[in-house]
Amino acid sequence: MTLGLTTAVVAAICYGVGSILQAAAARGTAQVEGLDPRLLVRLLRSWKYLLGVGLDGLGFLLGLVAVRSLPLFVVQSIVASFLAITAVLGAIFLKMPLSRRDKVGIAVVVIGLVLVGSSAAEDAEVAVSAAETWGVLIATVVLVVLAIPAGRLNGAAGATAMGAVAGLAFGATAVAARMLPDDLAAIPASPATWALVLGGVTALLTYSVALQRGTVTQATAPVVVGETIAPAIVGLTLLGDAPRPGWGIVAAIGFVLAVAGAVSLARHGEIEEEAPTT
Repeated sequence: MTLGLTTAVVAAICYGVGSILQAAAARGTAQVEGLDPRLLVRLLRSWKYLLGVGLDGLGFLLGLVAVRSLPLFVVQSIVASFLAITAVLGAIFLKMPLSRRDKVGIAVVVIGLVLVGSSAAEDAEVAVSAAETWGVLIATVVLVVLAIPAGRLNGAAGATAMGAVAGLAFGATAVAARMLPDDLAAIPASPATWALVLGGVTALLTYSVALQRGTVTQATAPVVVGETIAPAIVGLTLLGDAPRPGWGIVAAIGFVLAVAGAVSLARHGEIEEEAPTT
């Protein structure tokens, strides 16, 4: 369990730094119409985006280790705290001062994580059926379909819609990672593997589009909600996740506090537009 908690925390740090780098790269790239995969091609020319994606990739791998040993509601609430980490790092290195509301948000996240971490229990071994692995793949395909009309929305509505799709896609990758077979030879043929790959690409593209449509707050807040609540529900109802005996209320309160505090800190990923030169 210690390994799972440690890898989840480090994953949150990776995501926190990576989110600022990706936001800066997405804002500096020409906007696209709809769900245009060419956006990723353009972003791949930016060192900021590449470094940000690299940190996200490391965070993803660490998160995969964490979800194999801890309940999804624990891992995802810790990962969601990357916005608190972003706020603190921004204040230290980017001279982004923390307001009283920001400090309260960070305190709420910390309290929530302490409660969630205290209530954590070892992940229970539950057999995953073929129907469930196919279910997560089908759900991921549905998200791809929903991303097409959502990509046509502009402004705040577009940022929120695409952010929501991205959050659910990130959540799908967490669920799929949990469903991967222990037998390495069976991994390539597992629907969970394909759901993980498709969900990852979808999340990456839709989040990049969301960052172009509106503010980082509008794009990131629904990501946090989608990537935490949906996997938590799946884990509790289908995958045998549960807190320590007698700690259910503590886990629920901690989860709500961690997510609510993270959402309140979403604005700290904002990258101010540079004034045009004359």
